[in-house]
Amino acid sequence: MSRRAPRLLDSFNYAAEGIIHVLRTQRNMRIHFLVAAIVLVVAIVENVTKIELIALLLAIAFVLIAEMINTAIEGAIDVATSSFDPMAKLAKDIAAGAVLIAAINAIAVGYLVFSGKAASRSTKLIDRVRDAPAALTLVALVFTVIVVIAIKAWTGRGSPLRGGLPSGHAAVAFAGWIALTYATGESHRFLVSSVAFVLALLVAQTRVEAGVHSSLEVLLGGLIGALTALVLFQFSG
Repeated sequence: MSRRAPRLLDSFNYAAEGIIHVLRTQRNMRIHFLVAAIVLVVAIVENVTKIELIALLLAIAFVLIAEMINTAIEGAIDVATSSFDPMAKLAKDIAAGAVLIAAINAIAVGYLVFSGKAASRSTKLIDRVRDAPAALTLVALVFTVIVVIAIKAWTGRGSPLRGGLPSGHAAVAFAGWIALTYATGESHRFLVSSVAFVLALLVAQTRVEAGVHSSLEVLLGGLIGALTALVLFQFSG
């Protein structure tokens, strides 16, 4: 017996089920959707041009499509083989690489669209923070240190060089972010500060992923490092 071809409505339902399944099962897809929503809201607030909005929509669609294809390829490979196969691993790696290229392209498009609008605002905000009373920053730093010591005494975790509160790697990374931000001239400050901030976040993430620190330990370490560097620049300014 011949199988009845799906109706147009059935095709839409199948496609919607596929999107919902990826959203339910894939953490990266949920992150992509969240970032896409934030980007579109910012685009509306910043009143981007029609061409800029088209570029953003194409970049977002490119990432989402690549992630769904990657998920489909992984599912097909898992069904086809239950044992380790170097070619299966290679196919998954290639699909993941496609998602990475799409994400990098989306970041580049987002930077080109928003950098000019955000650079002047961020420069004013950074200068305003630097011009804030140094005593206020010192109080914030002392308060953060007190909280860290209290939590460390309560948990009793870690040693001076590994684990525990706070994360030394995160402190150094975020101190470097603040230092690079204020040491760079205004013309390149936004770009340098953005790159340094992303690198600091990557350092913090590696400490959590490696199981050396918890998210709270990394957060407090980054806060101490950033406040310490800010105090030094406030006093030297």
